[in-house]
Amino acid sequence: MERTSQAQTLRELSPVLRTLFTAFLLTIGFGYLAAVFYLFLVDIDPHLKMGMRTIAGIEMKYRGQPSGSRLEAALRGAMADKLRPEERDTIVGWVRGGAKQAGFGQIKPILDRNCVACHNAKSGLPVPPLDSFEAVAKLAETDRGPSLAQLARVSHVHLFGLSFIFLLTGTIFALSTAAPAFKLTVVALPFVAIWADIASWWLTRYEPLFAYVVFGGGTLMGAALAVQILIPLWQMWAPHSNATAATVQPSKP
Repeated sequence: MERTSQAQTLRELSPVLRTLFTAFLLTIGFGYLAAVFYLFLVDIDPHLKMGMRTIAGIEMKYRGQPSGSRLEAALRGAMADKLRPEERDTIVGWVRGGAKQAGFGQIKPILDRNCVACHNAKSGLPVPPLDSFEAVAKLAETDRGPSLAQLARVSHVHLFGLSFIFLLTGTIFALSTAAPAFKLTVVALPFVAIWADIASWWLTRYEPLFAYVVFGGGTLMGAALAVQILIPLWQMWAPHSNATAATVQPSKP
């Protein structure tokens, strides 16, 4: 008896399943692009405005800025266009002078005029408040990067979330007709990249060179996700010749 059964490929799926998989892959793809855009606005563009390259910005994000504070970094980066130069210099001078409560009365009108509308505890925005001396003084402290508790919180969220995403996209990609060795590489690569990326968040606190691994891990994840999305979409919907689906049967005497 001949064995003719084969695992079902993407092209052989019903229209309902192909539509479901396509909607999911497109949604994940657009979600990833939105995440990259958000990452650019929050982590890359502010550092570029400070004259820093991407790797230096990654190092500063996870290692902090031992020679400065979060407040000064924001005033020279993301918030540089929100104040006049003389106002910014007044606040920076106060910070570098020790951020004393006695001098807070001089900078409070500047903050009230330019910042407090968004930076207050009642705004509901994910931004630190600037409406009291205690809140501003905390931001004026030396920036040592995220705490261990903050890293642990962000790490476990990313590990769970990314694992489920690549489990689902990898399962769909596994139904493609790509070469087995290529499929194995593309399915395993994003998980290796996740481990390297998140582990380097912690290691960059102690060794700046791991900032390169953070960048490399994120790049590999994006490349693997693109392959896991584009190849299945192509194989599910691209026109194809019936001749390519023919199988060669062994001749019988």
